[in-house]
Amino acid sequence: MRFAVTKVCGGGAKARAGVLQIGGSNIETPALLLSTRKGLPAFISRDLLASLPLPDSLLLHVCPTHFMDGPPSKTISNIGGLHHMLGLPDHILIAAAGDSIESLPTSEASNKFGASFETPAGRRLVKPSDYMELISCMKPNLWASLADEVPAWVTEKRNRVSVERTLRWLDACIALDADFGANTLGVVVGGSSIEQRKLCATEVAKRNVSGFWIGGLGLGDSPEERCSILDAAVGCLPPEKPRLVSRLGLPEEVLEGVAAGIDLFDSTYIYQLTMGGFALIFPIDMVGKKMDNGALNNSVGDFTKINLRATAYRKDTSRIVDSCSCFTCQNHTRAYLNHLLNVHEMLAQILLEIHNTHHYLCFFRLIRDSIKSGEFDGFRQQFVQDRRAHLAAAVM
Repeated sequence: MRFAVTKVCGGGAKARAGVLQIGGSNIETPALLLSTRKGLPAFISRDLLASLPLPDSLLLHVCPTHFMDGPPSKTISNIGGLHHMLGLPDHILIAAAGDSIESLPTSEASNKFGASFETPAGRRLVKPSDYMELISCMKPNLWASLADEVPAWVTEKRNRVSVERTLRWLDACIALDADFGANTLGVVVGGSSIEQRKLCATEVAKRNVSGFWIGGLGLGDSPEERCSILDAAVGCLPPEKPRLVSRLGLPEEVLEGVAAGIDLFDSTYIYQLTMGGFALIFPIDMVGKKMDNGALNNSVGDFTKINLRATAYRKDTSRIVDSCSCFTCQNHTRAYLNHLLNVHEMLAQILLEIHNTHHYLCFFRLIRDSIKSGEFDGFRQQFVQDRRAHLAAAVM
């Protein structure tokens, strides 16, 4: 794995564009990791992945704990790893022990032996040795070390314990790794404690890791706390290695992370939108452009999305977004999506996830373009301003 920063915003800003090279693929950053369930997006099958923008859609976040209930890890290894089992030899698989869908970290049940996760099969305690057995069999391109993630409301003592355990487990994972950490992302934890975040980031940076995964966000922290946490952690990390953050999904949160110097984002935002029947509609060619298909109905959406379950779209024969080139917008109407959602047809989620994924990947492409042109700060301010203005109008 190689990473190079190609552009940094001027004026003391931290937003940066880069290139992540893994195997034969070059991925421009900032970029999005698509969340998966056992290796594939929740509603997009292997053959439909090809309809998404390339190479942006090659990054997949996989969760090893999803595979603890089968198939056996030795079977995955005998097949040749997760790439071969899924039939995705060209995709980039980045593994982390937990996610925000089916493997939620439970700090109260974690102990000195391992991290605890709430899964569909019940609560599971994962030790470093168990985790590394899964990693060695799955053979992901990159993997995050096991970490003790804690919510924002825990005590300072619990934050210290979290950092101590995470560093100890990182050393144990590297010791058990056949490549001695060459493909490892060291996890930075510490809850809402700035002091512990800095300590953890400094110590992780001393290890033989390829990049950094800033964990523990989105667990009760406020937007103000999140900004301080990101600044504290990023400030202690070397600039030549990639930085990944989890659970920042909203467009405003992504822009906040990019402004702090984050390169990769692991998010379940697309999954949550799709499950709720929402479709992304904000303009992706320029901020402030008049919304496609006329003004929004404030009762069924906001500046970024619309609720296609609403009766307002029952007879709407327009596309979700007129200028969108995704499979859904090129072949189907809002009225058809409304029908599928209201009769509980699974095709609704398939078509919605295709559109939402395509649209959000284009949003990340727009972010990269704004950094390269030196206009990221203006782009961010205008986007947030437009969203607040629309929300304010909806309340009036």
